[in-house]
Amino acid sequence: MNNNKKKSGFTGSLGFVLAAAGSAVGVGNIWRFPYLVARDGGGLFILVYLVLVLTFGFVLLTTDIAIGRKTGKNAWQAFASISPKWGFLGKLTFLVPVLIMTYYSVIGGWIVKYMVVYLTGQGNLAAQDGFFGQFITSPVAPIFFMLIFLAITALIVFRGVEKGIEKFSKFVMPILLVMIIGIAVYSLTLSYTDQGITRTGLDGLAIYLIPNFDGLTVPKFLNILLDAMSQLFFSLSVSMGIMITYGSYVKKDVDLNKSIAQIEFFDTAVALIAGVMIIPAIYVFSGTAGMTSGPSLMFVSLPKTFASMGPAGNIIGILFFVMILFAALTSNVSIMETLVANCMHIFKKERKQTCSWISIYSLVTALVICLGYNMLYFEYTLPNGVVGQLLDIMDYISNSFLMPLISLLTCILVGWVIKPSWIASEMEIGSNGFNKKHLYTFLVRYIVPVIMAILFFQSTGMLNYLTYLMK
Repeated sequence: MNNNKKKSGFTGSLGFVLAAAGSAVGVGNIWRFPYLVARDGGGLFILVYLVLVLTFGFVLLTTDIAIGRKTGKNAWQAFASISPKWGFLGKLTFLVPVLIMTYYSVIGGWIVKYMVVYLTGQGNLAAQDGFFGQFITSPVAPIFFMLIFLAITALIVFRGVEKGIEKFSKFVMPILLVMIIGIAVYSLTLSYTDQGITRTGLDGLAIYLIPNFDGLTVPKFLNILLDAMSQLFFSLSVSMGIMITYGSYVKKDVDLNKSIAQIEFFDTAVALIAGVMIIPAIYVFSGTAGMTSGPSLMFVSLPKTFASMGPAGNIIGILFFVMILFAALTSNVSIMETLVANCMHIFKKERKQTCSWISIYSLVTALVICLGYNMLYFEYTLPNGVVGQLLDIMDYISNSFLMPLISLLTCILVGWVIKPSWIASEMEIGSNGFNKKHLYTFLVRYIVPVIMAILFFQSTGMLNYLTYLMK
C-alpha cells in the first residue's frame, strides 16, 4: 500500500469532535458512571470525577490527540516515530483495541436483543427473573444478535472516515443527546408509593447529586479516587490508540484546544445526564438497593423499573435501548477503526481488505466470548479479586492492566524523554496559543504518573500486597 495515497480525514472540527465524543460516550459510560456515583457517595464521586476530568483527563486526552496529529500516524507507528526505543509502547497500545474488540460486539448484541424485545412489545419478559441469564447462556441467540451488531459496525468502518465514521457520528450524536435528555426529564417526574412511603424522581436526584460523607475514611476516599480515575478511561477513550488514530485525521487548521474542551464537555455532560436518567428512575421503584447493582443495572434492574412504569415503560424501554445501541455503535466503530488503521500499516493492505479481515477476527473472537457463557464456561479469580469469565478476563487485561500501564509510560515519555514542549508546540498550531501549557507540564511530569502507578498497582492487586509488606 502506498502510504502517500492516504489519507482521508475529518472534514472539520465538528466531525472530529462528534466522532471523538461518540467514541467516548459508550455503554460503559452510560451505565457504569451512574452506578459508581450511587456506590461512591453520590455528589462526592461527581466532584472528584469533575476535578479529574479537568486535570488528568485533560492531560491524557491532549497527549493522545496531539501525538496523533503531530505524527500523522496510528498508535503502532506514532510512538516509534517519536523515539525508536519507545516503539514497544505503540504495540502495547495496539493490544487494547485488539482485546476490547473480542467482547464489545457481544455486549452490543445483548443491547440489540433487548431493543428487539421492547420493539415487539415484550418488555415484561425482560423484567422477569432469570431472563438475562437464560439469554446469554443460550447457544444460538447471543451469536445471532452479535452478528447484527458487528455487521453494522463493519459497514460504517468499511465506508471510511468521511463517508462512514464522520457521517454516522453527525447523524447519531445529536439524536443520542436529545434522547438522553428526554428520558432524564421523564425520570424526574416519576413517583411511586410503597407501604405508605412515596419516593419521587426528585428524591432520587438529591441522592445522586448531594455529596454523602457518611463513613468516609482515607482508604475509602482512595477507592473513590481510583474508581473515578478508571472511569476516565471509559469516558475519554484514552490510552487505547483511538484518540491517537482520530487525532491523525485532524487537519492542522483545527484548534485542538477548543476541540478537546468540547469533547470533555460533551462527554461529561452525557455522563452526568445519564445519571439523572437512570438513578432517579431506579430509586423510585427499587429504592437505594437497586441503584448500585453494577453491570446488571442495564439488563436486570432497568427492565424491572420499566415494567413498574406501566404502559409507558415499554416506550421508555424502546427509547432507552435505541439510545444505548447508538452509544455502543459509536464506540465500537472507533475501536474497529483503530484496528483497521494500524493493520493497514502493518500488513500494507487497503482499507476495504483490511476491514474484511478485522471483521473476521472480530467475529471469531466474539463467537468464543459468547461460548464463554455456555460451552466454554469457567470461573477465574482475577488479581483484583473479581471472579470472572472469558469476557471479564479480556476486560480486565485491557482496561485494568494495560490502560493504566500505557498511561503511566506515555506520561514518562512525554514528561521526561521528549519533554512537554513537544506536545505544546502542536497545541499552538491553529490556535491562539496553549494557555494551559504550564498546568499540562506540571501534571504530565509529576502528578499523573504517580496516580497512574497507584491505579496500576491497585488494579493488579499489587497495592494490597505492598501494603501488607509495609505493616
